[in-house]
Amino acid sequence: MTTTDPLDLRGARLVAADLHGARLVRADLSRVVMRGVEIDGADIDAPWLLDGGSLLVNGVDVAPYVDAELDRRFPGRSLRRAADPEGLRAAWTAVERTWAATLDRVAALPAGTVDVSVDGEWSFAQTLRHLVMATDTWLRGAVLGVEAPYHRLGQPNVEYAADGHDPSVFADGTPAWDEVLAVRAERVAMVRDYLADVTAADLAGTRPNPWAPEHRETVLSCLHTVLEEEWEHHRYAVRDLAAVAATPGA
Repeated sequence: MTTTDPLDLRGARLVAADLHGARLVRADLSRVVMRGVEIDGADIDAPWLLDGGSLLVNGVDVAPYVDAELDRRFPGRSLRRAADPEGLRAAWTAVERTWAATLDRVAALPAGTVDVSVDGEWSFAQTLRHLVMATDTWLRGAVLGVEAPYHRLGQPNVEYAADGHDPSVFADGTPAWDEVLAVRAERVAMVRDYLADVTAADLAGTRPNPWAPEHRETVLSCLHTVLEEEWEHHRYAVRDLAAVAATPGA
C-alpha cells in the first residue's frame, strides 16, 4: 500500500502491528513510544533530532552519540555552530573543501549519475539546486534583503507550493549539469564573500524569518541555517552516491 494522503494517527495504539519494510516519509514520530519492537535493520533519518532533541534506545539517549559520530565522519561539520566571524569563515572553508572533494568524486562517475534518484530522493543535481535555493532564502533574501531572491534553477523544498508559495519562479525539467554547477559556484562564492567582511555587530542584527515574517531571526541564526543545510544535504548526497555506485552496472 502506498499513500501520500495525510494520515492523522495521533494517539493511536498499534499492538502486534506488522510494519516490516514500511517506509515513512515526512512523518511526525515525536514522542512515539515503542515497546518490545523488532527494529533490526531499521534506518532512521531525523536531522532535527540533533537540534537539542533526544532519542532513547533501551533507555539510552543516543542523539549525542549520533552527533559526535557525524562530526567524526565529516571533518569540519563540528564548526557549523560557530558564533563569531572568524569561526564562521573557518566553517565555510570546511564546507567548500568537503563539497569540492565530493564534486571531484562525481566527475569520475559515469555520465548521467548526477540525475539518478535513489528511493525517490533528490538526485545529486537536485541536491545542489536545493542548496542554491537555501542560500537564496537565508542569505540573499533574509540577510541581504533581495526582494526576488530566487534563481530559476533552485530546487524548492517539497512543501514550498503547499505552503502557499509560487513554484513558477523555478524552472521545470532537468537543467544541464554545467548550468547547475555554474549557479551553485556563484552561490558558494556569495556566502564566502559575505563572510569575508561580516562583523560581530552584523551577526547580532535581526531579520524577518523568510517562512514566518512575524518572527525575527538573527543574522547569525540565518547563517547557521545555511551551514546546516550544507552539511545535511551533503550527508544525503554521499549516502545516495554510495548506493548508486553499489548498483550493478552503475
